[in-house]
Amino acid sequence: MSLELLLAFTLFAFVTSVTPGPNNMMLLASGVNFGVRRSVPHMLGISLGFMVLVMAVGLGFAQVFEQIPALYTTLRYAGAAYLLYLAWKIAGSGAPDSNSSERQLRPFTFLQAAAFQWVNPKAWVMAIGAITTYTPQEDFATNVLLIAGLFALINCPSVGLWTVAGSLLRRWLDEPRILRLFNIGMALLLVASLYPILVDVNGSL
Repeated sequence: MSLELLLAFTLFAFVTSVTPGPNNMMLLASGVNFGVRRSVPHMLGISLGFMVLVMAVGLGFAQVFEQIPALYTTLRYAGAAYLLYLAWKIAGSGAPDSNSSERQLRPFTFLQAAAFQWVNPKAWVMAIGAITTYTPQEDFATNVLLIAGLFALINCPSVGLWTVAGSLLRRWLDEPRILRLFNIGMALLLVASLYPILVDVNGSL
């Protein structure tokens, strides 16, 4: 991979990782509700789970989707449905010391966050874009592994900014009523984040 291509990919990885999307909306809400420390497994799950997704796309899944377009469509809408479920859970969550159940107060685990990447429409768009645009065909398998590793390294601190931003907002959201309104707002933004992603994938809804 040439230096020019590497720099271009680095910029692509940063911009796509740091811009609003389902992962970042959830991390912002997690930072507010649980703080940075309890959200670290969520952050690591996103980055490492996404790295595995990029490797899978590069080493075969993209060809599968070309042969069976309906599989990609099914995955996309299953992801959208799961995001709507998560938005509903976020909207209904309260402060950590509220009367909500312990299960509702638990942040995403590493495995939950990693598995979520497989139904996250934005993650698929990012992975396919990285493989088709920035991965040289010469020594392709090695370049796929390089792209996946670099994406994870860039992705983790990028999404972490949203967690930190959420934790900094905690002092302003001590009032349960204000925190509830914030969570509802995050849930609505999570739903809104689906629209441009689905349009980009399919051209129309």
